[in-house]
Amino acid sequence: MSSPRCRLREALPNLYLGRYAPGPKNSITDVPGVLCHTESIIQPANETHGPVNTGVTTILPRADFFHNASYAGIFRLNGSGELTGSHWIDETGLLHSPIILTNSFSVGAAYTGIYEYCIPRHRTKEGTVDWFLLPVVGETFDGIMNDISALKVEPSHIVRGIEQANADAVPEGNTGGGTGMMCHGHKGGTGCSSRVVPADPSAGREEYTIGVLVQANYGRMHDLRIGGAPIGRLLEEQARKAAEAHPENTKATETVASMDKIEALKDKKDGSIIIIIATDAPLHPTQLQRLAKRATMGLARVGGNAHNPSGDIFLAFSTANPIPVQTVTASGTSVDPWKAKPITVQVTDDQTINGLFSATADAVEEAILNALCMAESMVGVGGLKSNALPLDKVKVLMEKYL
Repeated sequence: MSSPRCRLREALPNLYLGRYAPGPKNSITDVPGVLCHTESIIQPANETHGPVNTGVTTILPRADFFHNASYAGIFRLNGSGELTGSHWIDETGLLHSPIILTNSFSVGAAYTGIYEYCIPRHRTKEGTVDWFLLPVVGETFDGIMNDISALKVEPSHIVRGIEQANADAVPEGNTGGGTGMMCHGHKGGTGCSSRVVPADPSAGREEYTIGVLVQANYGRMHDLRIGGAPIGRLLEEQARKAAEAHPENTKATETVASMDKIEALKDKKDGSIIIIIATDAPLHPTQLQRLAKRATMGLARVGGNAHNPSGDIFLAFSTANPIPVQTVTASGTSVDPWKAKPITVQVTDDQTINGLFSATADAVEEAILNALCMAESMVGVGGLKSNALPLDKVKVLMEKYL
C-alpha cells in the first residue's frame, strides 16, 4: 500500500525551500490571469489496446490569448523532445496560443484541438480564416505506463481544456499530461509551485509572483535528491537490502524487480521534463529566456542530468504587458504593416532581477518534488508497476538532514 499522498511542504515541514514564500495556492495559477485545466484518460486494457494512462494539461497565459500575446522566452537544456511553435516564439518573443502538454504521440491531436477551438470563434463572416496562430504543444513519453499507440488523446480534449481552464490550484501527480509519467524511478507526473517576490516601491506594487508547472518524466532513482540529501540512492539501497534479507517477502522482491526493469528501460530512453514558468513581473523576451535558463538550477537540485535522450525544454512567459496581435489579420485591420508603430511596455531593470531568478529555481525544485509526492502507484504496460515515492520512508531518512 502506498504512503498517504501529500505535497512536499506537508510531508517535510522543516525542509528549507528558499527565501521567498509561496503564493496562496502554491501553484502556477497564483500568477494573476493564468488559467489551467487537467484531464486524465484512464482505461483498462481490452482486446484493442493495452492499459491507457494518459491525459492533457492546458495552460492559458491569459484568457484573451488570441488577441493579446504575452512576452515569452524558451531555453532548451536538451532537445530530445518537442515544443511546437517554439521557432515563432524565438523569432518574435511572443506567445499567443494556449500551452498544451500531453504524451509524445498526441502532439498532432493537441495541435488540431487548438485550431478546433479557435476556428469557430474567430472565422470571418464569410466562414473563412485570415489569421495567424501557431499552436504551442509540449510532450513527454508515457509509453511505459500507457499504451501510447492507442492514440487516446483527441482534439475534443483540448477544446474542453481551453473552455474549462480556471484559476484553481492545479491537481498534481497522476493528472493531465502527467498521468502516465515517471520520475527518478518512481511515479511522477504534474507538479506546481509558486513564489512571491518583493517589488521595488517605484513599481507601484508590493510584489510579483513566479508560478511553475512541470510535467516530470525524467531521471534515475539513485540521482534523486531532496534538500541535498541522496534520498534516491538511500531508498534504492534500502529496497535491495530488504529483498536480500527476506527473499520470501514477495512485496520486497517485486519492488526490486520493478525497479530493475524500469532502470533497464531508462537505459534506452531516459525520459523528459517540460517546465512552464509564468510571472506577472514585466519582463521582455530576453529576460524571459534568462528566467527559463534558471529552471535548470531547480532541476539539477533534484537530480536531473539532461541525458542524451531526454527532452528538457523550458518556457517562461510574462502576463504584465498585453501585446496586441491579429491587428493586421482576423478581419480587424487596425495597423498598417508597412508603417512602424511603437507601443508602450514596461520592463524590469536587469540589475534588479536576482530575486526573480532565485525564486524560479526554488519553485522548479519544489514543483518537481510535489509531482513525486502527490503521484500514486500505477500499473502500466505488461503489468509493470511504477511505485509512488514512499513518503513514510522519506520522512525517516530525512530526519538526519533537517
